[in-house]
Amino acid sequence: MGNCCVTPSGSFSEKKNAKKKTKPNPFSIDNAAANGSGGGNKLTVLRNPTGHDISLRYELGRELGRGEFGITYLATDVETGENFACKSISKKKLRAAVDIEDVKREVEIMKHLPKHPNIVSLKDTYEDDNAVHIVMELCKGGELFDRIVARGQYTERAAAAIMRTIAEVVQVYFGFGPFLMLLN
Repeated sequence: MGNCCVTPSGSFSEKKNAKKKTKPNPFSIDNAAANGSGGGNKLTVLRNPTGHDISLRYELGRELGRGEFGITYLATDVETGENFACKSISKKKLRAAVDIEDVKREVEIMKHLPKHPNIVSLKDTYEDDNAVHIVMELCKGGELFDRIVARGQYTERAAAAIMRTIAEVVQVYFGFGPFLMLLN
């Protein structure tokens, strides 16, 4: 009676987990080397990156946030000391062609966006063997959702001002087609 919650060895769940294998990432550098292609088939995501070694220009610091594909770090320009945000996207996480196209599209859209006080501007792009690094303006204001929750109630005038700003940004993005992934 005391062992009613113990799972016997060789249980169904262990057998199920033993059969379950993760698929190798066909775009991974590790996979290319394992399959005898000698790593010569390197995945290239960006068309014209600023460079290949981000450490020559930026020092990556503490983690600022995480997303589905990447981690955003504080990036400090080693020459000027100016702070930026650097979204580093691991190439191992880019499993499908659509994922690669999404990253390309994000960078291309950011390159062509006009300067606007409520739109993050792109500074540089880097691509090495393991990741794509997107260096952009650092936003210190926090998340809009967190501000709304913290404030609680808004007057109609304050809510209208926020909605006006959001509508202006959407209007700028509208000319670039699908942009939902950029509205963070």
